[in-house]
Amino acid sequence: MEDNGDDICYATVRIKNGKSSPKESEEDATIYAEVKGKEIAPAEPSPAEAEAATLSQSRLLVFLGILCVALVVSIAIIIYISMMMIKQRANISDLTTENKQLMVERTMMEYQTKELSRVRDYLNMTLEIILTFDNFPVKDFCPDKKCQLCQNGWKAFRGKCYLFYNETSPWKTWRESQEYCQGKAADLVVIDDLQEQKFVSSKTETYYDQFHGYWLGLQETNKNWIWVDGHNDTLRFWIKDNLGKSGPYALLIPGRDVTENWDKADHQFQNKFICEHEALIRV
Repeated sequence: MEDNGDDICYATVRIKNGKSSPKESEEDATIYAEVKGKEIAPAEPSPAEAEAATLSQSRLLVFLGILCVALVVSIAIIIYISMMMIKQRANISDLTTENKQLMVERTMMEYQTKELSRVRDYLNMTLEIILTFDNFPVKDFCPDKKCQLCQNGWKAFRGKCYLFYNETSPWKTWRESQEYCQGKAADLVVIDDLQEQKFVSSKTETYYDQFHGYWLGLQETNKNWIWVDGHNDTLRFWIKDNLGKSGPYALLIPGRDVTENWDKADHQFQNKFICEHEALIRV
């Protein structure tokens, strides 16, 4: 019989004859059967299966190893990137602070440059004013070695200096007055606007009679009224009525409306006058 791998049970049957053996007891007369089951031995794997199992385990271990290495490398990369980002943020913060500092320094340098330019311009203007004098009156401009806008006896207004000649009679004609002013590196006053007109008028006072006043640097030339600096007059603060003998020179009469206090006088009339020149120092 071929072994087909199935379990086979074996039975032993003993049949007793009618007579009992004297050596046997009644219990021995019982017919019994002994059944033994076939013990199944564990199946051993074939060499191919064992090799395949070993290969699978090796591959699994290799995969797990690679996975662990990749995980460690990934963690290391994340830590490195995080550190680099922190470092970059710190660098950006430092650059921002440095940039702000540079902007502050640039603003300060621009301000200092403007200040130096302003001082340079003022020094140049001061030099130009000094050079207008044949003999610069240092003591009048800089008493106690501290220079001021105008020399003693002159009034300052908007970067200009004004001398109101108030000496007693005899006074001076228009030309004599202009020569006197030029001797002090100045000219007869030039009125540029209403504000200057108000200032000049406020510093004059009535004297002698209603016809006398203060010579201005304004004269008539070819039927045009021209200031001594060469520009035509456009203000025309003339008196509406005739006070005295008319002429080609302008005279400011004190005590009148500031927009109507100029009078026309001739070259022989003697009056007080007003000189004007640039201030030594600009503010």
